Amino acid sequence: MISAIQNVITSPAIASIAQNTNQALIVETTLKAIGRPGFILMDGDISKDTKKYAATKELLYQAICLLVYMTLVVPVFKRGAFKMAKNSKMFNKFDDAKALEKFKSADEVLNYHKLTERSPAEKQKAIKKDKYKSLHDDLLKNLTDTDKSEKYPLIKGVVELGNIVGSVLGLAILAPQVSHAIIHPALRFLRLEKKKEPEIMTENKLDIQI
Repeated sequence: MISAIQNVITSPAIASIAQNTNQALIVETTLKAIGRPGFILMDGDISKDTKKYAATKELLYQAICLLVYMTLVVPVFKRGAFKMAKNSKMFNKFDDAKALEKFKSADEVLNYHKLTERSPAEKQKAIKKDKYKSLHDDLLKNLTDTDKSEKYPLIKGVVELGNIVGSVLGLAILAPQVSHAIIHPALRFLRLEKKKEPEIMTENKLDIQI
């Protein structure tokens, strides 16, 4: 059992996910969407109706977070950071600038970086897959000719910075606003929450407020 766990933790696939901001946040949010409602439903100290309401609300919130992240970070910030670096005169001063021209997209940067962590045999097998066939010939040569491929850390860092900035703005600022507008109508639609009736102002309440 311990050996199996060790093999999973040390596997190249898990390491690749952990080092990729985009994949790590998707996995984290998905686990929260499953785990948090699950723990709420297992809580024996709260009523059945309360558990149902709280678990559904938490599931909706995490689903909205994931949706905001996927629609904001992936198409906007990750790709935007890559394009900004390509068009930046400041970036041209760095050693990685020439290599950046060989990448067509942020996804290619991440796909290439995954392969640099693999063994020569794994690289040879992987580059036959469709998502790697579009890589520039120089990049493919760099992967297959050497045991330690050039990783272009600055280019990878630019893409990951876009992911991080997008995740902060998306999950900390935008997601709560979007969820506030969606969750309560959704709970009312599912009949888990009653619509608040407008409070009628009686003469006594009016006097108290005045």
